[in-house]
Amino acid sequence: MSAGAKKKSPRVQINNKRASFDYEFLEQYDAGIVLVGTEIKSLRAGKASLADAWCYFSGGELYVKGMNISTYFWASKWGSHEPARDRKLLLTRRELRHLEQATKTKGLTIVAVRAYISENGYAKLHIALARGKKEYDKRATIREKDIRRELERG
Repeated sequence: MSAGAKKKSPRVQINNKRASFDYEFLEQYDAGIVLVGTEIKSLRAGKASLADAWCYFSGGELYVKGMNISTYFWASKWGSHEPARDRKLLLTRRELRHLEQATKTKGLTIVAVRAYISENGYAKLHIALARGKKEYDKRATIREKDIRRELERG
């Protein structure tokens, strides 16, 4: 490896596997996350969870609730962050207006799908405007996965 070549860091991706099973995604967006203190170090280490993460509007701004970023192991107690705090999301004004109007529609919500570090090093959250699936929709999804798996086996 030459002296000027950069070493490629491993791609950090924290997925919400349950979201695609429980929701039907209508529209998807990538939003920046406002982080404080050692949150970025924990996120880069992959110490985050999106298990019950969802988004809500407050004062015309979008926040994610239920996203858990573990405390950074090497941080001092006073320099550490609160793991389960609500975090502000960064989107364009037009996207925010569109999402706020859409969530006023009955049955639509915004769920966090995936957290990752972008090419330029910023923390991003992939969110989706979603509609909850009914029980029979979930069974159909399982059936489709089973059929696909059988076809791949041969």
